[in-house]
Amino acid sequence: MTERLAEISARIDGTRQLGAIVNAMRGIAAARALQARNQLAAVETYAATIAAAIGRTLALIPPARPDTAPRAARPALILFCAEQGFAGAFSERVLDAAGADLATSELFLIGTRGAAVASERGVEPGWKTAMPWHAPGIPKLADGVAEALYAHIATGGIDRLDAVFARWQASHGVHIERRRLFPLDLSGFSRPGGVLAPLINLKPDALLAELTAAYMHAQLCDAALHAFAAENEARMEAMAAARGQIERQLADLQARQRQVRQEEITAEIIELAAGETASEG
Repeated sequence: MTERLAEISARIDGTRQLGAIVNAMRGIAAARALQARNQLAAVETYAATIAAAIGRTLALIPPARPDTAPRAARPALILFCAEQGFAGAFSERVLDAAGADLATSELFLIGTRGAAVASERGVEPGWKTAMPWHAPGIPKLADGVAEALYAHIATGGIDRLDAVFARWQASHGVHIERRRLFPLDLSGFSRPGGVLAPLINLKPDALLAELTAAYMHAQLCDAALHAFAAENEARMEAMAAARGQIERQLADLQARQRQVRQEEITAEIIELAAGETASEG
């Protein structure tokens, strides 16, 4: 009986330690998600400023004739998956959203855990890298992704590029978004009318190329920050569910501990009573 009580007490201690680890992981995920959401506001403002500059630059360039020549290049996908585990089916949802395009597209995959999940499905990306552990590392990640993309675009390897990433919204949870990054749809940029032309030191074509590169970088940062925040939100949900399970398990163990202790006390009382009866006889 004493051995059973000691075993239950040890399990209670282990469960409490596991609960402390889960709480710590949930707190870290919450801090990272908040940091990413705070940086998103700055990135969105920056992207809007670049978009306005592109619109004003387009007003200086005559409309280009559409290119109707056939192309044999492949489409490409950037998949923003999970870097770490304990985030539920985060990476699986991103891969599911890409669907059949996984087999026909050049793949750029971000996230160590996502790369493992893709490998289990028989999907091998042409280029992959890790997601930073902290939001301040996102701009450097965007630099590396942009460099790899431009290398493929320059050689004619790809002619269409989409980003597939998770996005978290309050009261709506995590959903998967797909965004076209290349070619840039210039018709979506508003051209201001009735304002003075800006003073520029570059040729309009060169300025437009620089601005579109900056806009691409901003879009990569935006998608990566959304994915980073969504992964940590998913991890918070997973840790909350784990915490609930731990609390239920702990309650069951404590109830069992009380029962075993009561049985032990009862057994001792019976032994004492039996011993007293035997001595009186």
